[in-house]
Amino acid sequence: MKLIIFFINDYRASIIAFIMVLVLNSTIAFAQYKVEVYETSATGNSLKKVTQFINSNSSIDLDINPNQKFQTITGFGGAFTESSAYLLSKLSLKNKEKILKAYFSTEGANYSLTRTHIGSCDFSLSNYAYANIPDDKKLDHFSIEHDRSYLIPMIKDAQRFSKKGFKIVSSPWTAPPWMKDNNDWRGGKLLPEFRETWALYFSRYIKAYKKEGITIWGVTVENEPLGNGNNWESMNFTPQEMSKFVCNYLGPHLDKEGLASVHILGYDQNRGDELSAWAKSMFTTDSLTSKYFGGTAVHWYASTYNCFPASLQYTHHISKGKYLINTEACIDATVPVWKDDSWYWRKQAKDWGWTWAPEKEKYLHPEYVPVHRYASDIIGCLNNYVDGWIDWNMVLDKQGGPNWAKNWCTAPVIVDVEKDEVYFTPLYYTMAHLSKFIRPGAVRIGCVINNNQLMATAVKNLDESIIVVVFNPTNEDQSLKIKMNNYTKNISITANALQTIVIKF
Repeated sequence: MKLIIFFINDYRASIIAFIMVLVLNSTIAFAQYKVEVYETSATGNSLKKVTQFINSNSSIDLDINPNQKFQTITGFGGAFTESSAYLLSKLSLKNKEKILKAYFSTEGANYSLTRTHIGSCDFSLSNYAYANIPDDKKLDHFSIEHDRSYLIPMIKDAQRFSKKGFKIVSSPWTAPPWMKDNNDWRGGKLLPEFRETWALYFSRYIKAYKKEGITIWGVTVENEPLGNGNNWESMNFTPQEMSKFVCNYLGPHLDKEGLASVHILGYDQNRGDELSAWAKSMFTTDSLTSKYFGGTAVHWYASTYNCFPASLQYTHHISKGKYLINTEACIDATVPVWKDDSWYWRKQAKDWGWTWAPEKEKYLHPEYVPVHRYASDIIGCLNNYVDGWIDWNMVLDKQGGPNWAKNWCTAPVIVDVEKDEVYFTPLYYTMAHLSKFIRPGAVRIGCVINNNQLMATAVKNLDESIIVVVFNPTNEDQSLKIKMNNYTKNISITANALQTIVIKF
């Protein structure tokens, strides 16, 4: 009997010891988390690593749940435009490479998802197409020679600085005028007799760029198919017309040409009710739409503060989780402010809707803070299933061009080619908070911040690091308590600031 009691007691001791080891190992594991915090703020931080935090008796809970998983991230970046490429060609080699390194190197923003235009757009030096001979249905005279002056060299130079490469989404603003019912660069529709030719145009473009060493990852069918008021290149589609073109012409043609791996993104205009209508057309009409549409492209111009969560969530669910990428955003209708960081943190910017929007929609377009608009939109998009976010021009001049349509905008990097000067605006650092740390293949995870004035999102990268991005638009420093599993970390975020928190094991 004594032997049995001794055995039981020994057994219990072993169990207790085993549990204690588990607890101790768990404690050690949590203690081994390495936390780094980077901040950009109105007070002057520019992606600065911060190590000193305020102490407060009250703090805002920031709960991270790695077990709650959402969309897989495709990437972040900006657009190669002829305007940007032209400006780079006018700078000294030192400044040109400084910009490209800042955007594409691992030391810089490390852009992973980009966009460019098929033929000319408003941010081109002039109107141009790759097929200029009317009625050339077989495109015997197709040529991308125009792009060899500026656009292709910029892309290839960017490739040199990008260690892991980047995806490119290409978008046409219009077919050549001779394929359209109004024979004009602006407005009009694709003539039925040129639908096959227009599909061929896509494949010729993709293959021509491939010969230059540039792989096109995806295409949108048409930039802003609802039109732009005929202010620059455009071509109109209804949702039904685009779906039919993709199902009957573009999709089958790319398959036939061995280009089925190129992702076709539909729509490519503003979020909101219109997005929902287009998504319904693309993904519920028949099985072919689901086969050929790889996802949906959206823009942010419908509002300076609202990312329209309902339409994004609807599109994600009706498309069964296909790509949902914001392909264009910029501080529009505003000439850049040169070397005044404070302007980008002030509520003074006005967008196109300030003057153009119908009276009933003007409330969506108040004056806004440029950095706030970028930060809140990207975080809002990620939290509503957007998997990629692309800025517009990477580089513009002090006028907000060059731009044949005089559609002036602001870019994260502004240059003065006459003086060979470069200005990295706070918008550059805002983009880098996402693109540098959130890498392709990351999965958005559960993230709840216990404050309705602050915003936050979180992902888990393929290397197991946890990335948390927090935006504080208030005028007060805020204390944060990060909680993940049994791990707790107290930090703080400066007033009027964006912060990236990197948690590594």
